[in-house]
Amino acid sequence: MEPIQLALIEDNAVVRESLNQFFSTDPKFVLHSTATSVEAFLRLLTDPALPDPDILLLDIQLPGMTGIAGIPAIRERLSQVDIVILTTFEDSDQIFAALCAGACSYITKQTPLAEIRDALLTVRQGGAYMSPAVARKVIAHFQPKPEVAEVALTPRQRDIVQGIVDGLSYKLIAERLGISLDTVRSHVMSIYRALNINSKSELIRKMLER
Repeated sequence: MEPIQLALIEDNAVVRESLNQFFSTDPKFVLHSTATSVEAFLRLLTDPALPDPDILLLDIQLPGMTGIAGIPAIRERLSQVDIVILTTFEDSDQIFAALCAGACSYITKQTPLAEIRDALLTVRQGGAYMSPAVARKVIAHFQPKPEVAEVALTPRQRDIVQGIVDGLSYKLIAERLGISLDTVRSHVMSIYRALNINSKSELIRKMLER
């Protein structure tokens, strides 16, 4: 098999140099290019003498365009490249944003270099790789969510909740329902206790989620 053309976009000098040194001595890889930003990498691709890379190791937090935001632009120029995210971020939003944008694998920077190498070989053979912590988040996302027990509110409390969701003040809710302002406030406190919340914004969010 021909050596894998490996490109790297990483702005951290220590991480970048570590990866360069590690892969430059591996006969299975050829360092295609290194860049500190998506914009710099795209400029490198304008060189007609430069072959297309097989795999791109891409950081997320970069100067200028973020790694995730840059994936569509990279894909437009390199439709066949395998994009592997290599980052410190492990939160679900970043993971799914990267995968939805077109990354095929997601590796954290805490991963040992030898394991990163194995992951890239897996990717080149048509597979995908995710760091264990990332894989757990992905699995948890697709597991059935426990149902939240419905809290029973009285008809009057539901009327008041609807008024709050409609954006009415307590005074306008009282006028709408023909009750006193103090009665509205008393009901609101009971609603907060029943739903285990402390603010109008939390109440609106819960109602919209339902």
